[in-house]
Formats: sequence, structure tokens, C-alpha cells
Amino acid sequence: MVNLCGEIVYNKMNTVRGDCILTNNWRKLCSAYELDLTKTFECGQCFRWDADDKGIYSGVVAGHFAKIKEEDNNIFIKSTNEDHDFWNNYFDLYSDYEIAHKRMQQDEYLRESVDFGRGIRILRQEGWETLCSFIISQCNNIPRIKKIIKNLCEFFGEKKQFEEEVYYTFPSAETVLELGLKELDKIKAGYRAAYLMSAAAAVNSGSLNIELLSKLSYLDAKKELLKISGVGEKVANCVLLFGLNKTEAFPEDVWIKKALKEKLSPDFNPQSLGEYAGLAQQYIFFRIREENRLKS
Repeated sequence: MVNLCGEIVYNKMNTVRGDCILTNNWRKLCSAYELDLTKTFECGQCFRWDADDKGIYSGVVAGHFAKIKEEDNNIFIKSTNEDHDFWNNYFDLYSDYEIAHKRMQQDEYLRESVDFGRGIRILRQEGWETLCSFIISQCNNIPRIKKIIKNLCEFFGEKKQFEEEVYYTFPSAETVLELGLKELDKIKAGYRAAYLMSAAAAVNSGSLNIELLSKLSYLDAKKELLKISGVGEKVANCVLLFGLNKTEAFPEDVWIKKALKEKLSPDFNPQSLGEYAGLAQQYIFFRIREENRLKS
């Protein structure tokens, strides 16, 4: 199939995408049907994407600044990294979610959640940043998580510029370790600062090899993460799903536990979804939180 930009698109994992210039360095990434920006960025899996009053999101991924927007039912991006494959991989655009959806028909609430959350993609984020982000997320709300991470980057990351935009990279484990707890107090992470230091020490010493974790099985990788002070089941599963592409992970926070107790059928078992459990989790999370927001 050839789309409107002359891209050859196949339905399975071998999707081939080409560049399509709009104006001022904006390139077409995909259709808005494939990627819903608001749902993807606001469903609790990432914390460094923010929208302006025009709905254009800005973010930093693996040191690369990007702006991304929806226009005419398509998604357009411009970035310091013009490698289309980098962004296709980050937004998981090579995966066919329609196959996953067919595996999510056994429960009515889940089935409806798929339709409600359609357009969410599981972001393939950098492991170290994801580990720190979800350590910070413990007993926290999203605005405060984002503020702490912003402080961490602005105080201790590398300052860069793209066009008129100033942005900051995420500090390395070595940088965080060298700071010490007193200096790290600047980011106002509270008790979580000690956990960040523990994670930085493990990564810096090599006792936690994040690159190696991605090559281990889900269970073996989780076992290694659970050795880190401050990392429990929920944080480990978030890191596995969003930072290591272990898509069988099914993080359970208060919203998911509420859905399991009140919305999903008693015999629903996330493990039965196999590699699609993580995507199902995002659909359920997004729906139940939105339902609660609309009630309040």
C-alpha cells in the first residue's frame, strides 16, 4: 500500500517508511490514526513531553530535542535527529497493533478500553532515564514527577539549543553519582534522592548493566532490577515495559488495581495476553483515569 506521502507501508513488522517534507523542516512521521499524541504522552509512561497552547509537543529523547504535532490527520516532527528510523522505533511504529488488538477481545472492559485508547503507542525509551523517572514516580503525582525530572535535567544535564529552543539532556549515572545527596537535594525529590543515588552507583559500578537487561528474559531482567534499593514490583515493571521493551510487563498502580477489582472480569489474567499485556495495561490505565477525571 502507498500512502499520501508516497511511502510504502506494509501491515506487519516490516513497515517501510519514507521522509515527507512539509515546511520548515517538519517531516511526516505517520498518520494520527497510528499515533495519538495526547493519549500517548499523557498516559503516564513518559514525563519529558509538554504541549504548548497550540497543541505542539516538545520533548527530549536520548539527548535529541523534538517538536511534534498533528495536522490534517497526520503527525509531523522536526528534531535535532533527522533519522526517521530513530523516531519510528521510539514510537514503536514498526509494530502492528492490530494484531495485538485481536488478542484483547476476551474481556468486555478491555475490549472497550482498546477502542477508547486507540492511538496510544508504547514508547521505547532509554533505560537509565526510565529507571530514574519511575523511581521518582513513587508516591507522587504526574505534575510533580515532571517538575523533579525537569529540575534534574536543568541543574545537572547538558544545556543545548535547537533553533530558538533551549533544552537539557538527562544526566548520566556517573554525573548523578558524583553529585552526592546534598547536591541532589536541589531537585526536591525527597527520600527518592537516595534511591537515585543507589541506582546510579549500581549502573556506574556495572552491577546493573541496563544494556544487558534488555537481552535477558522478562523475569531475569526483573530480578536484577529488584536488587536496586527503592525498586519494587511496580517500578520494575514500568522500567521493563517503557525502558527495556519487555512488553509482557503489566505494571499495577492504584488505577490498574482499581480496574482489576471493579471493572475487569474476575477471571481476567494479564499473563494470558503474553507480549501484549503491557499495551493492554496502557489502554486500561488511560481509560479508567479519564473516566475518573470526567466524573470529578
